[in-house]
Amino acid sequence: MKKELLVWMVLGASILMHGNTYAQEEQESAEVYLEEYTDEFQENFFEALKQKSIQNYDRAAELLLKCKQLEPDNSVVDYELAKAYMLDKKYMQAQDYALAALLSEPTDYWYLDNLLTIVDKQGSPIASIKQRIPYDNQKLRQNMAVSLFKMKKYGEALKVLDDLERSQLKSDLQGKIKDSLQKEERPETPPVVKNEADLDDPVAKLKAGMEQLIAASNFKTLLGDSQEALDTYPLQPYFYYAHGTALNHTGNPSKGVEVLESGLDYLLDDAALRNKIYRQLSEGYSKIGNTQKANEYLNKINSGL
Repeated sequence: MKKELLVWMVLGASILMHGNTYAQEEQESAEVYLEEYTDEFQENFFEALKQKSIQNYDRAAELLLKCKQLEPDNSVVDYELAKAYMLDKKYMQAQDYALAALLSEPTDYWYLDNLLTIVDKQGSPIASIKQRIPYDNQKLRQNMAVSLFKMKKYGEALKVLDDLERSQLKSDLQGKIKDSLQKEERPETPPVVKNEADLDDPVAKLKAGMEQLIAASNFKTLLGDSQEALDTYPLQPYFYYAHGTALNHTGNPSKGVEVLESGLDYLLDDAALRNKIYRQLSEGYSKIGNTQKANEYLNKINSGL
C-alpha cells in the first residue's frame, strides 16, 4: 500500500474523530500510521479538507501550502492543492500542482484524471501536456484513454488507444466508444439486461466476492480487492461502488466520495446500483461534515431520481 493511501486513511480517520461518528476499528487501523506525521501537518490538512468541503477554497489552499512546507514531496498535498485551485478557477496554479502529483505517481489514475480535467477547463487540447508527462508509460496511456472516455472525448480517446498495445481493455474501450458514438446518432433503445448471476465470467465472480465482503463488513480486504478490480476493469461502475464503500469504512471518506462520483459516470441503467452509490455518497459526505451534499444524495434515493 503506497504512502499516499496511508496518509488519506489517517486523515480521514481523524476527520471522523472530530465528528464523533467513527467506528473503533477505523480508529485502530489509522493509529498505526499516525506517528509518521506531525501534529501540525495533520491539523492543517484536516482543516484544509474541511474548508474545501464548505467551498472556502482560498483558506484550503493556504492550509495546504503549510502542509507543503512540512512535507515537500507529499503527492497527496499536490493533488489536493490542484483540486482546491481548480475549484477556485485558478487553473494555472491548479495545473502546476496536478502535474507535480502525476509526475510523482505516473500510474495513478486519479492524479491523471485531475490533470486532464484542469486542462479541459482551460479549453486547452489534451495534446498540449503530452510532452510534460511520461506518455510512453503504458499504464498512464490506458488511464488517459479511460479518463477521456469518461469526459466523452471519444475522438481523443481513440487516438490514445491507437498508441496502445492490443489488450482486453483496449478492445472493451473501443467497443464502448463505438456504442457511445452510435447512441449520439440514433434514438435510445431499451438496453438488454443480463442476469450476471448466471454468467460464468471473472467480472461476475469478482462482484459476488465483493458482495460477500460487504455483507461481512470486511472492508480492509475489500479495499485491496476492489482496487485490483478497478485496475483491471476500469469501465465497471460496480467496482467504483465497492472501492468507494471500502474507503468510506477504512477512514478515508474524502477519497471515497471522489471514487463513488466517478463511478456514476460509467453507470447506465442499473437503478439498484445507482441507489447503492447514492447511499454511500450520502454516508461519505456526512462523515466529512458536508451535510448539504449528504442530504442531496439521500433525497435522490427517496425521490427515485
